[in-house]
Amino acid sequence: MKRNRFVYTLLAMLLGMIVGSIVLLISGTNPLEAYKVIFVGAFGKPKYISWTIVKAIPLILTGLSVAFAFNTGLFNIGAEGQYIVGSIGALLAGLLLDLPPVVHGIVALLCGLLCGFIWGALVGFFKAKFQVNEVISSIMMNWIAFYLSNYLLSFSAIRSIESDNSYSIKNSASIRILGSWKTSAAGKEVLRNNKFLRDILNPPVNWGLIIAIVAAIVIWYILKKTTLGYELRAVGFNTKAAEYGGININKAIMKSMGIAGALSGLAGAITVLGVSGNIGIMAAQEGYGFDGMAVSLIAGNSPLGTIPAALLYAGLSYGGGKLTTIGTYSEVINIIVGIMILFIAMPKLLDMIKLFFTKWKSDSKNQKIEKGTPDPILNTEVKKDESMGGKDE
Repeated sequence: MKRNRFVYTLLAMLLGMIVGSIVLLISGTNPLEAYKVIFVGAFGKPKYISWTIVKAIPLILTGLSVAFAFNTGLFNIGAEGQYIVGSIGALLAGLLLDLPPVVHGIVALLCGLLCGFIWGALVGFFKAKFQVNEVISSIMMNWIAFYLSNYLLSFSAIRSIESDNSYSIKNSASIRILGSWKTSAAGKEVLRNNKFLRDILNPPVNWGLIIAIVAAIVIWYILKKTTLGYELRAVGFNTKAAEYGGININKAIMKSMGIAGALSGLAGAITVLGVSGNIGIMAAQEGYGFDGMAVSLIAGNSPLGTIPAALLYAGLSYGGGKLTTIGTYSEVINIIVGIMILFIAMPKLLDMIKLFFTKWKSDSKNQKIEKGTPDPILNTEVKKDESMGGKDE
C-alpha cells in the first residue's frame, strides 16, 4: 500500500510537470530551460538553498497539521487561522515579556503553540458538542483569526501609528541561528571574508528546521506507536466501533483538532521569532495553512513525508519566482502543483493509466510471439514437450 502511494505520488509529479511543459510551450517558453531556472533558482547557490529551507519550515508544520487531522478522520481546513493566532501569541510573548535569551524564545514558541492548540480545540469542541462540521467551523475561525490579528494591531502598545507592522520582538526571543553574532563586529568580519558562510547565514536561518523535523518524528511516533494515536485513528476509522471499545469520542475529537492546531500555531510562532520578527496588517490571508493542505496531499498524508513534500513545494515556489528572468510567468508553478494534487486525489485514474501501460506491454509481447519472435520461456517449453514426445514414441 505504501509502495503504491509512493508510486502514485511520483506519477502525479511527472504528470504535473508534463502539463506544465505544455503550458510553457503554449506561452512560447522552452520547458527544459524553465525547469532548469526553477531548479537552479531553488538549489543553485548556498543562499538559495537557505531561503528554500526557510520557506519550507512553516509548510512542514502546517502540512503536518493537516496530515495529523486527516489520519484521525478529520479535515483541518483551519490551519491558516491556527497559524495566525500562533504568530499573535509568539509576538505578544516576544514583545511584552522580559526573559533571558533562550528561555524567552522557548516561552514564546510555547505561547504560539498553545494559542494554536486552543484555536484548533475550539473547532473540535464545536464538532463534539454541537455536531458542527469541522470544515465549516474551521473556515469561519480562519476569518476570525484574520480580523483579530488586524484588530490587535490597532493598540499603541503593539504597533506604532506610523507603521503597518507591529513593533519587533526583543532580541532575547529570537530563534535565529547566530542572530546576535551576525550583527556583531566579530561576526561581520568573519562573514566579510567567507562568502560561502555569508551566503548560508544571510537569509534568516533559524532553529525552526530542527523543531519541524522533531515534530514530524514525534507525530509519526504518536500515530503509530502510542495508545493515544491508536485511539485517535480508531475514532477516524469507525466512530461507533471506537465508542463500543470504550473510547471517549468527544475527547478524542478535541484532542485531535487541538494537536493539529498546535502544529500550525507552532509554524506561525517560528515565522515570527525566526524570520519576520513582527506581524503586519494583512489585506488577505497569507496562505501558509492552505499551502499546508497541498503539502499534506503531496506527502500522501504521511507525517514524515511532509518534510520532502514541503521542500519540494518551497523549491518550486521560490525557484519559480525566477521564471520572470526568461520572460515567462511564475504562476505556471501553481498550475504544476495544482495538477499534481489533482492526480494524487484521483488514484483510480492513476490505476487506469497503470493498467493501460501494463496491457500495452502485454499486447506488444503477444504480437512479437505471433510474428515468430522467439520467446525464451516458450521455446524452452516447446523443446521439453518435443523431447518428452520423442521418448513416448
